[in-house]
Amino acid sequence: MPHATSTHDTATALSAHDWQRLESQHRDRADRLSQAYREHHARGEKHAIDDFLFTYYSYKPAVLRRWHPGIDRSLEQADAWLEKRWYQQDAAGRVTVDAAGFLVAKADLVRNIEELTDAVLNRPPRFGCFGLHEWAMVYKQDERRHPIPLRLGQRGTDDVVESHEISCSHYDAFRFFTPEARPRNSLQPTRATQCALDQAGCLHANMDIYKWCIKLGPLVPGELLLDAFELSREIRWVDMQASPYDVSEYGVPAIEIETAAGKAEYVRLQRGFATRGQALRQRMLEVIRAARDAVLEVQQIESRA
Repeated sequence: MPHATSTHDTATALSAHDWQRLESQHRDRADRLSQAYREHHARGEKHAIDDFLFTYYSYKPAVLRRWHPGIDRSLEQADAWLEKRWYQQDAAGRVTVDAAGFLVAKADLVRNIEELTDAVLNRPPRFGCFGLHEWAMVYKQDERRHPIPLRLGQRGTDDVVESHEISCSHYDAFRFFTPEARPRNSLQPTRATQCALDQAGCLHANMDIYKWCIKLGPLVPGELLLDAFELSREIRWVDMQASPYDVSEYGVPAIEIETAAGKAEYVRLQRGFATRGQALRQRMLEVIRAARDAVLEVQQIESRA
């Protein structure tokens, strides 16, 4: 059961009408964003593009539609929330996030997310990879992750890999490279070097913002979570459009990164994603720091009592 201690008394108080409206709007938006996945999943169909955010990250639509007010808002007439983990009652009887409990229980996780987020925010993005990570995942490989034909065939795909410098900086993309493609990468990222290498020009690093928001749980307001998911979904579609796969059956054109025009289009989209990703990272960092400030405030109050 949550403990009744004061926390972050400066949080904006939401009336029952206001927070219930926000919760309902959040669920409606989440349902719209997951609708395509839920519909083909209900029919037992697989979708090589839309499935990714629910299978690779393994968070189901129910997690996406779960609204949290976030660290800077408290809820009036919300006693039922006290049955939920990481919620407690403040001195005024409002329900707030138990920031102290969360930060203690998830200390290593929060610190790692904070360090990675801060590092990427302060590192210049790079725009010269042209999405070749997906090509490196099928280089000289007869078996592929997706049951979709290669747009240029295997030989043509291999030629594209061999005629370009591969410069993938993201470990969770690099680890799926074929054994033949790994030595061709100018970097050899590992989990240990992720904080030193991740950068905002990377599509996969920007998709990961959604994952970090999920992991920060109740600290993150619902609006930030869905903004991160929406960006991730857009990125996933571009990622596959720029891949070696023939995605014409999904109703979108290929971004032909083997051509000058395709490269220019990829970089244009990549820059937009980087700008949006950095804005989300800033918001996420502010959430973490607000949580730490809230805990410090309570500790100071308790020390003076």
